[in-house]
Amino acid sequence: MSDKKKALDISILGRTYKVTCEEEEREALLQAVAHLDQKMGEIKASGRVGSAERIAVMAALNIAHELLELRAARGAPASADGFDFAEVKRRMAAMQATLDHALAPQEKLF
Repeated sequence: MSDKKKALDISILGRTYKVTCEEEEREALLQAVAHLDQKMGEIKASGRVGSAERIAVMAALNIAHELLELRAARGAPASADGFDFAEVKRRMAAMQATLDHALAPQEKLF
C-alpha cells in the first residue's frame, strides 16, 4: 500500500466534498461515491424525505441492508462476523420508524 494520499473532489447529491485516498483505492472510492449518490438521488426523487441529513441516513440504512442481504445470500452464517441478520433488519426498521416519527413535524413545515 502506498503512503501517497491524493486529494480528490467528489460530488454527492450536488454537493462537493474533498477527500483523500490512496491512489490504488481511487477507483473503488469513485464507485462507492456513484453508488451513494444514486441511492441518495432515488430517495430525494421519491419526495418523501426532505433534508439532506435524513436522505443520507436513509441511504446508509439502505446500503447497509443491501450488504447484509448479500452476505446472507452467500450463505454466511448470522454469527460469522458478529451480525444477526434478522436482528439487524428489525433494528433498521425500528430506526426508520423512529426517524419517520421524529421528522414528520419538520416535513410539514416545508
